Amino acid sequence: MLSKNTKETAQIAKIFLNKLLKSKKEKRCALVVGLSGDLGAGKTVFAKSIAKHLGVKNKVFSPTFVIMKKYPIKLKGYNFFFHLDAYRLKNEKELINLGWGEIINNKNHLVFIEWPENVSKAIPSDARFVYISGGNENNHRNFKFK
Repeated sequence: MLSKNTKETAQIAKIFLNKLLKSKKEKRCALVVGLSGDLGAGKTVFAKSIAKHLGVKNKVFSPTFVIMKKYPIKLKGYNFFFHLDAYRLKNEKELINLGWGEIINNKNHLVFIEWPENVSKAIPSDARFVYISGGNENNHRNFKFK
């Protein structure tokens, strides 16, 4: 899917979220989504759009420096939206020290993690992925989902 601006990115995020929530029927652990792409590709914009569609009232900022943000949500089957940024993490052990095990083992959590490739060994095998490329002079972004 191609986005030419943040409004189109928000629409793509809404479509993705709707399909994501419909696809996960019986869950035993958190629903985890990895967001991959170069610096400035639009990972945080995508996550902010997801948060907005989930009804998060707080202003959503990039968690680059705090690593993790937790937002309460009122969505059937989910209590919290976690937004993590693994860009500054050196390995999976640093993620584990943040309580990763408790987060992903709770079926009422929806988790979006930027730079999942930096902590790939800690990402659940059933995680979904969003790959964002582009950000060239015309600011178009290409979204691929897996």
